[in-house]
Amino acid sequence: MAWCAACDWNVDPGQPEAPTGRLEILRHRLARQHGEKLLAEVTTDGPLRPRRGATGALALTLALAVHGVTAALLVTGLLLVTLGWGSALPLLGAVCLVVTWALRPRFARLPGDEPVLRRADAPELFALIDEIAGTMGTTGVHAVSVTDECNASVSTYGLRRRRLLSIGLGLWETLTTEQRIALLGHELGHYANGDTRRGLIIGNAIRSLDTWRYLLTPVEHPTPVEAVCNTLYLLPRSAVTGVLMVLDHLTLRATQRGEYLADSFAARCGSTEAAVGLMDRLLVSESVTATLLRESNTLRSRRTGSPAGREAWDGLWERLAAHMDSIPASEHERQRRRSALRGHSVDSTHPPTHLRRARLLATAALSASVTADAARRTAMQAELKGARNTVARRVMNGR
Repeated sequence: MAWCAACDWNVDPGQPEAPTGRLEILRHRLARQHGEKLLAEVTTDGPLRPRRGATGALALTLALAVHGVTAALLVTGLLLVTLGWGSALPLLGAVCLVVTWALRPRFARLPGDEPVLRRADAPELFALIDEIAGTMGTTGVHAVSVTDECNASVSTYGLRRRRLLSIGLGLWETLTTEQRIALLGHELGHYANGDTRRGLIIGNAIRSLDTWRYLLTPVEHPTPVEAVCNTLYLLPRSAVTGVLMVLDHLTLRATQRGEYLADSFAARCGSTEAAVGLMDRLLVSESVTATLLRESNTLRSRRTGSPAGREAWDGLWERLAAHMDSIPASEHERQRRRSALRGHSVDSTHPPTHLRRARLLATAALSASVTADAARRTAMQAELKGARNTVARRVMNGR
């Protein structure tokens, strides 16, 4: 991207429009003020620790109240169905039960369209994950899914809340070994710091409130009867929206602090240098998406069945890594300035990447507590080979 380092011309050609309206301006101002306060709070020489304060207790109380409404609706539905025979009450009870079913807590499943590795499939990778988790006082994961995303994440699945780590090869394949360890340290750090937004109670409460909003959405171009229903929906939908905004606000700020804490775990495991390098990769992550799309379009422009077409997916991740290594320092600087210009988002769970990077550099530098020798690196590469090939083929086929 052509830009001017002296006057910042074209630093952010796609910059969104400035907020309009008093409410949006106020929300952006509060987001900036909180972001600045949070950065000052977490930029300390001492260890950064999880914190559970009044906001966390209030968020948990609101979440329990939301689930209490669901439980009350369930009991009401059962009573109407069992005790209301001979009237229209069982029909109303059935409606309550249907709504309760829509509001029930959900338990994620393992992805069915992505390669999933178990401990027996990748013993060295899981051993590294266990070692990193041990340095943070937590446990490892039960499964690892592999995607093409320029990202990584952790979640849970099933009634037993088993742990799932998702590794996006669009990011993983562009990192050094130390940076990969930092990435794993960051993601596993979310388990260690007890991210409430990912928890069973608060996470499902937010999902239930979203369902209520969907159920109470006004009908467009209503009939006279639907217009009456829209009017009746107005008050409860406003109440649901208000509770959702409060719960979102309470957990959003804690989640942003959790990202800084996870960055501390990344630096502890892989070193501060590796964690900063990870931030630099994230700053230019848009290039990963563009490169993979270009690779896919190139293949589809060739004649199907040609030798070149059959082999095009081979070496995809090496070509991606080479491209990312070729990005000049000036582009990294542009992305840092772009991130600074956009500032704090009012609804983002992550602080701006340039601030996360600056915070790592402002604290005491840490050396790596976890390392991987050449034998482990080779073994992990072999363990991921099948997943790498599967995901590469999907990328090249545009899926």
